[in-house]
Amino acid sequence: MIEATLCFPRRTRDTESGTTEEVLLIEKRRGLGEGWYNGPGGKLEADETPRECAVRETREEVGLEIDPESLEKAGELTFLLDGEEHTFCHVYRTRSFAGEPTPTEEARPEWVAVDDVPYDQMWEDDQFWLPGVLEGKTVVGEFRFEGGPPLDEAAFVGHDLEWNEHLEPTDT
Repeated sequence: MIEATLCFPRRTRDTESGTTEEVLLIEKRRGLGEGWYNGPGGKLEADETPRECAVRETREEVGLEIDPESLEKAGELTFLLDGEEHTFCHVYRTRSFAGEPTPTEEARPEWVAVDDVPYDQMWEDDQFWLPGVLEGKTVVGEFRFEGGPPLDEAAFVGHDLEWNEHLEPTDT
């Protein structure tokens, strides 16, 4: 089973009509989910905590520096492929970071208004859990896909969600 992370940096931007809440998304340029939008993230490396992975992946994919202590655990998602555990994903959010997002070979970053997240260009399951995470809720979810591998070519067949669960820290 793959252990991975996602990170959702947030900001409030002043506009002529007031303020806009935005989230940093990436368009994946290669690998699993190529061409789709998501938060920066990826697989844990050996001897790396989920929090360290989220910081590293965000830096590598978009160039933002994040203090690990500023990350708030927002979710734990389990993805099943053909009845077998495929990926366990730790989801984080933060409003504290340094730098400006820059494109890399792996990702094209884009600030998106929270009200305009392109769910039609994302993993099908994102529409069920990401709105709540962006509202400040926590989520524990299981998502079922069939017809793989690979996961991004499998059909989404169902899910179970539990909201506002207390998430035990898995790392410091």
